[in-house]
Amino acid sequence: MSKRITVLGSTGSIGRQSLDVISSCGMSVAALTANSNVERMEQQARQFKPELVTLVDEKAAADLRVRLADTNVKVAGGMTGLLEAAAISSADTVITSVVGMVGLRPTLAAIREGKRIALANKETLVCAGKLVLEEARDYGAQILPVDSEHSALFQSLEGNDPREVKRLIITCSGGPFYGKKTEELEHVTREDALRHPNWSMGAKITIDSATLMNKGLEFIEAMHLYNMPPEKISVLIHRESIIHSLVEYCDNAVIAQLGSPDMRLPIQYALTWPKRVPGPAAPLDLWSCGGLSFGTPDTDTFRCLALAYEAARFGGTAGAILNGANEAAVAKFLAGEIGFLDIARRVEQAMERVPVVQDPTLDDVLQADQEARRAALA
Repeated sequence: MSKRITVLGSTGSIGRQSLDVISSCGMSVAALTANSNVERMEQQARQFKPELVTLVDEKAAADLRVRLADTNVKVAGGMTGLLEAAAISSADTVITSVVGMVGLRPTLAAIREGKRIALANKETLVCAGKLVLEEARDYGAQILPVDSEHSALFQSLEGNDPREVKRLIITCSGGPFYGKKTEELEHVTREDALRHPNWSMGAKITIDSATLMNKGLEFIEAMHLYNMPPEKISVLIHRESIIHSLVEYCDNAVIAQLGSPDMRLPIQYALTWPKRVPGPAAPLDLWSCGGLSFGTPDTDTFRCLALAYEAARFGGTAGAILNGANEAAVAKFLAGEIGFLDIARRVEQAMERVPVVQDPTLDDVLQADQEARRAALA
């Protein structure tokens, strides 16, 4: 069970909920990091009293250093500070809740210190799953999932022989545009796409949920986490987000994990495993949650999911290409520079233009990421 925690990305949605869990469960904080949110980081530093806080934006870090001059909290900046926080010796666990490819290097830094990784940054395994898992094995680091779907799979697999697994089933709410066809999505706005029906999340992951790219990234992540080929993983539309994922076994028994759509539950389990303790997550009231529905994802309309399936089959740097292009395209959409359907078009364009490298090194992964971003913006 974790005792002293570093939270990478503490000012974001997952980071704030992680601090709620840490506070409720009597744990302490070693280090906090964020990109540039000075005011929220100052408040967190004063409340949790970590040894170190890092803002990647150097100007913001300089401002924070002045604000915290009356405390004993060390303030660092840039990628160097992010890596220092990830590897800090006093932490036994690192929650990686930064968004995007930027999470790869600090996750590796924490792994090389043999820490427990509470992984909320799915891009780390999507882009470099084989490398990351090999390093975790070599350095004796644990990787426990924070995504609600992967935590559900983890819990549904516990105590069972993985050789008896017939299929992993990842549930998907369908996002705000479930049931719509391509022509209806041509002119949807940023505000439309940010209205997720069940979850409160950051902007980037909410857009990924609207395109179903988020589910595609989770599909690839599940392949790495649970050593499963793509043909043994399925995506199931489940609008209510009560069943978070399921495991079907060879005898056709299906084991599922249910819970309220509250990210504090999977965050807490990654920190307290193998124990369960009372925590702040909302209880599930089965008597009032209503009916549960299921359906098949529409990959013709939501092309991002189909592209993720394709990347899963290719392997190698295909995941890094998929993710890099998607990050670039989503940023353009959030800035109002491209349309919603252009996200999938840009990703497909990058996948067609950037060659896949099999058995990649870390440099190959980083290069594929950069080439994919350029191709998506071309």
